[in-house]
Amino acid sequence: MLELTLCNELLAGEGQTLHEQCRTAKALGYAGLEIAPATLGVEPHLLDAGARAAIRKTVEDAGLRVTGLHWLLAAYPDLSITDPARQARTAEVLIALVDLCADLGGTVLVHGSPAQRLRSPGMGDAALHERLAAFFKPVAIAAERRGVTYCIEPLARSETEVITTVAEGAALAEAVGVAAFRTMIDISAAGRQEPPVADLIRTWGPTGKIGHIHANDTNRGAPGTGDDPFHEIVAALLEVGWRAPVGVEPFRTVIDAGVTAAIAAATLRACERTAR
Repeated sequence: MLELTLCNELLAGEGQTLHEQCRTAKALGYAGLEIAPATLGVEPHLLDAGARAAIRKTVEDAGLRVTGLHWLLAAYPDLSITDPARQARTAEVLIALVDLCADLGGTVLVHGSPAQRLRSPGMGDAALHERLAAFFKPVAIAAERRGVTYCIEPLARSETEVITTVAEGAALAEAVGVAAFRTMIDISAAGRQEPPVADLIRTWGPTGKIGHIHANDTNRGAPGTGDDPFHEIVAALLEVGWRAPVGVEPFRTVIDAGVTAAIAAATLRACERTAR
């Protein structure tokens, strides 16, 4: 059975406390929460040991676990992974977020954050690739040291022009050269950029380059709220033997965040039953 984890920002955005988020996720059969650090405070990378322990206890007392972090730089609009003047500070924050993830019990960090990965004017592909590989190397080493996986997230070209395909993400991971650094498949972005997603999963799933899956529709909603062929996508995940959590990450709601999360879980479970 696929293990589903719920991205928490829609619940938090509706004012649910962490305890309430956990109660919602648990009631819907999710195994855990994938946390957007911005939902934990203004500078989440600076949370002290007591705060981290309290967050982890709240989640685990609810019978869940923190599976990882995503939207890593949403709380830091002035940072950049591509601007040399801001890279040092950005790396410092990301390495601190690696520690936060591990301290919360998470195992994966998903690096999307399109606003903080803009290509410098006039920079060619080769120079950009070299700059990103050098930037992420110490972050990847920190992830390896803490026993977590760090994933660069390919996004659609409507969001960014920096890493927009799984192949580009995998090439960056190869250049970084640290096993803890991988790429991932965001079904919404991949469905817009390089469909069909089921074929991407079958191609890349067995390679070891894929560290995470985000389940969302190309309409930016939850699985089941649009027309994406999730029966084919789930079948592909089962075919390649996917065992890591699948993060449900809608960007908009149907009625409210709880109903949206319920639609996603019901859709994915129904597809799984059909595929089996």
